[in-house]
Amino acid sequence: MFKAFLIKYAEIGIKGKNRYLFENALRDQIKFALKDIDGEFYVSKEQGRIYIEALSEYDYEETVEALQRVFGIAAICPVVIIEDTAWDNLVKEVGNFVENQYPDRNFTFKVEAKRGDKQYPIKSPDICIDMGAALLDRFPEMKVDVREPKVRINVEVRHKAYVYSMIIPGPGGMPVGTNGKAMLLLSGGIDSPVAGYMISKRGVKIDAVYFHAPPYTSERAKQKVVDLAKLVSRYSGPINLHVVNFTDIQLYIYEKCPHDELTIIMRRYMMRIAQTIATNTNCLGLITGESIGQVASQTMQSLAATDAVCEIPVYRPVIGFDKQDIVDIAEKINTYETSILPFEDCCTIFVAKHPVTKPNIGIIQRSERNLEEKIDELVKTALDTIETIEVK
Repeated sequence: MFKAFLIKYAEIGIKGKNRYLFENALRDQIKFALKDIDGEFYVSKEQGRIYIEALSEYDYEETVEALQRVFGIAAICPVVIIEDTAWDNLVKEVGNFVENQYPDRNFTFKVEAKRGDKQYPIKSPDICIDMGAALLDRFPEMKVDVREPKVRINVEVRHKAYVYSMIIPGPGGMPVGTNGKAMLLLSGGIDSPVAGYMISKRGVKIDAVYFHAPPYTSERAKQKVVDLAKLVSRYSGPINLHVVNFTDIQLYIYEKCPHDELTIIMRRYMMRIAQTIATNTNCLGLITGESIGQVASQTMQSLAATDAVCEIPVYRPVIGFDKQDIVDIAEKINTYETSILPFEDCCTIFVAKHPVTKPNIGIIQRSERNLEEKIDELVKTALDTIETIEVK
């Protein structure tokens, strides 16, 4: 059982003077991810690496699984820590590592060394050569292959030595919270949870807004969205889910506007309301799961018509994805099975048989004038009656 992990990161390493901010954020995200794991951990950072030491018994599989959901981690390496870096002891302990990890040692190998402590008397190339020779002496059944070895034995010498041969891929990306905050329009579908996951991967903290339309959408539909937010929050961290009662606005639009324009006009009011919530909660943009041409409301002309009411950026992480691409990610992050549960959402009720696919913004604005008598009051009521659920 490994008692420590070495965490590698990629993009953070090319940052300049503010690199420490990203490193600190990643360290904090790792601490947050491990807080629900049985066991006590110490997380520290040193010279382009983050180290996790288990101070008590812990569940290895559960720990690795939690770390694989922390954006910013490029690789997770279970390591053996060697306190005494004197050469003879280092050779002995690396040999013990190989003996314990590989009962069958009929394989090719290569030693890769990194000397983080420049005071250490043996340079990295010499560590590779001399350590490889020592391992061959101890285990003659092993063979060296510096081009395509089956096993790479990594030795990093700092104030302690770290030995590892297993590299578990991390999710990549940037630590959540390092690139601002945005508001996700979360429906009960497949696309929007994937959009939230993808924008979180780039370091954006997310909150979410869900448009509920009782009695046309049930409490089970609302719970489905809460469940989706919970699944996304495993990667993004806690999400404040703002539930907006959209029924009266939908009914009023249905009564006053041409039916082939219903979807576009409803979406324009969703964007207006989401923008207000975003502004009030210090979000820098909106996030949607729209993909060009997927449905009538997602043609270039329709997207332009919905964007026209927004004064803050609208981010669409899956804009160029095929549906299958989105489904593949949904399955990977375990949102797909929840997304396909057969509960109606407010976007699937009051839908025209033949919705406009190339709306003219001028015509849409004229249709919206039919709403002037009551719409501002209805929007205010919707905003005043928001239910906010903390999901984590």
